[in-house]
Amino acid sequence: MENLYETTVERYHKYVMPTYAPKILFVRGQGARLWDADGREYLDFAAGISVCNLGHCNPRVTAAIQKQAATLVHVSNLYMNEVMPRLAEKLITNCFDGVVFFANSGAEANEGMIKFARKIGNATGRNEIISMNNSFHGRTLATLAATGRAKYRKGFEPEVPGFKQVDFNDIDALKAAITDKTCAVLLEPVQGEGGILPADRDYLRQVRALCDEKNLLLLFDEVQCGMGRIGTRFAWQSFGVEPDAFSMAKAIANGLPMGGFIVQRKYADTLTVGTHASTFGGTPLVCAAALAVQEAFDQDGVLENCVEQGNYLRTKLAELGKKYSFVKEVRGMGLMIGVALDREAATLAGLLLKRNLVVLTAGETVLRLLPPLVITREEADLGLERIAAGLEELDRLIKEEK
Repeated sequence: MENLYETTVERYHKYVMPTYAPKILFVRGQGARLWDADGREYLDFAAGISVCNLGHCNPRVTAAIQKQAATLVHVSNLYMNEVMPRLAEKLITNCFDGVVFFANSGAEANEGMIKFARKIGNATGRNEIISMNNSFHGRTLATLAATGRAKYRKGFEPEVPGFKQVDFNDIDALKAAITDKTCAVLLEPVQGEGGILPADRDYLRQVRALCDEKNLLLLFDEVQCGMGRIGTRFAWQSFGVEPDAFSMAKAIANGLPMGGFIVQRKYADTLTVGTHASTFGGTPLVCAAALAVQEAFDQDGVLENCVEQGNYLRTKLAELGKKYSFVKEVRGMGLMIGVALDREAATLAGLLLKRNLVVLTAGETVLRLLPPLVITREEADLGLERIAAGLEELDRLIKEEK
């Protein structure tokens, strides 16, 4: 009888490019739970890197996918499908007035937003974009150049020109970096890969005012912190600061590959026919799934639950952290939570995986927790119980090293 795990590992090693190093084979998911090939059950505090925000196999999304898959999957954007404009209308109705471009991923969404900014800026000879240190915007060449972590660019030189980075939450550094070549400022309202670092509200207001003063575009990367993750449908709504454009991806279709960006109505005619495109952007299938996600936000109390469970988890984690000198801080918004350590977080993540809790790291020293937004109080408590045990074991290991 074939051993599914061993056969899959063999195929991975033989046929899949080794850009990842997965160790566990998951075969099924439901809500905040996952099961591996041996039938072990895990509690998922990663949600596919903030993708399955409504949980695995959400019934509303699953039904929409099944229905659309039996109706129409793809025709390309050379023709209309009726689902895409319905989704665009739903997004804009809950946003500022504008228009949407649909793509396939966060990197592609950010790439399109960068092109949008350069298209406007180049009309007056400006094409430089200022982004933030510690930021992460994607793995394409342009989004790598925008990313404020040099390690991701190593080996892929020469870098795409036209980007510079300044310190996050430092308005004076931003002011000093602006030149007559600057066309836009790009930032994440909450830095994800960089360590779960929220922007200061006053800082974002100052950035908005500075961009208005200097006639610069303000671009938000909401790929990870958007789609309900911090308690509002769009991340900018948590700060009360409207960008000129923002990107979205990851959770927009709860697991199907989708991205996009929204621009203010006054910029609706910037990217015209032939200036930007995406073969798979906005197919009927992914748009149907994304519509179901928006309906869940409207009808299922998802955002309210995110705020409630997020406040609960952050409070309890802060209490736990006081017991250990190696826990420096618990931070975040909604269910985007970081536990900052004084050492690499990978060891703690491994200890939690041994306890069947799936987590992530951010930066090098932050434990990143991204539970589904539909997580229950019982599941939150179970996660806390496993984190407490993991912290206790890490403390013991540290003491043994001494």
